[in-house]
Amino acid sequence: MWDPMTYLRYGDERARPFHDLLARVPTVRPRAVVDLGCGPGTLTALLAERWPGSRITGLDAAPEMIDRAARLDSPVEFAVADVHHWRPGRDQDVVISNAVLQWVPDHRALLTRWARELPAGAVIAVQVPGNFDAPSHRALRTVANRPAWRTLLGPLLREAPVDDSVGYARLLATEGCTVDAWETSYVHLLPAPADADHPVLRWMEGTALRPVRATLDAASWADFRVELGVRLAEAYPVQQGQVCFPFRRVFFVARTAAARGEENL
Repeated sequence: MWDPMTYLRYGDERARPFHDLLARVPTVRPRAVVDLGCGPGTLTALLAERWPGSRITGLDAAPEMIDRAARLDSPVEFAVADVHHWRPGRDQDVVISNAVLQWVPDHRALLTRWARELPAGAVIAVQVPGNFDAPSHRALRTVANRPAWRTLLGPLLREAPVDDSVGYARLLATEGCTVDAWETSYVHLLPAPADADHPVLRWMEGTALRPVRATLDAASWADFRVELGVRLAEAYPVQQGQVCFPFRRVFFVARTAAARGEENL
């Protein structure tokens, strides 16, 4: 189960990659735009501001997220849907997927299918976290591999669920797309109040720890959380009341081959 409020604890930091991704989308007048994995919808609503004349749709597999998104004062259409089953329509000119495909084991096949099914000149714009070798995730896998939790948690945590920017560029170039791919490491300075849990633990509770929390009972979760918190405090020391949390992200914007007369969509 996704908790929108937990996810939004660090809303500004999580929003920055979305803005950087959107800045590289060249489309001027799209007919239809979809945000796959829209979460609580706060960022999806910005798409309606950029493209006020377009049909904007936000889809997410978590009903909790869509319930939250539906409360926004926005012209965006929100609905519960699984990214595996989504198929583009003939007027689908922009597909946005921000920090979602890392959860989808076969997402490379999805990208290939989208590139083949989208209309000419359509754009696929994707951002995925690329920090799975960071101290935070190494600590998570180490604790999950302890005898108490190995059987339950081992299958949930993959070491390399995403490609680097080169891998995605090659994948979509093979499908005839023009690709703009890059990587960025953000250094988030997270406040660390003395009376609160370690900020990286709180960050991870909104995303990476979600399947762990959903699997463990309350007592096991409490023990797991304490042990992980100790390791995170060692990896990310508090200095001057804050923690430096480097976070690598992978981006790519792929445009399908444009038909004659469609270059200015």
